[in-house]
Amino acid sequence: MSIKPLDNRVVVQYVKKDEGEEKTKGGIVLPDTAKKDEKPQQAEIVAVGKNIAPEDGEAEIAVGDTVIFDKYAGTKVEIDSEEYIILSIDDVLAVIE
Repeated sequence: MSIKPLDNRVVVQYVKKDEGEEKTKGGIVLPDTAKKDEKPQQAEIVAVGKNIAPEDGEAEIAVGDTVIFDKYAGTKVEIDSEEYIILSIDDVLAVIE
């Protein structure tokens, strides 16, 4: 199944990071229970709506770009056991190059 955002929305998916052991500066290994359970505010764009391009015709973002978005923005959905977030283009703050 695929997802197609409408109007000026984008669909993003969190960037998967390899989470190894996390240590403090003193060398103490932090267990999973001590780590913050916050989701990152950075994700990869997997789909864009048709009204994303500005009036000059060139879009500032495209599928495959990694972006930073507002912390509490978007609507989370799960499709085929994958978690996605549907965001308004206004909630996208920057593109990571």
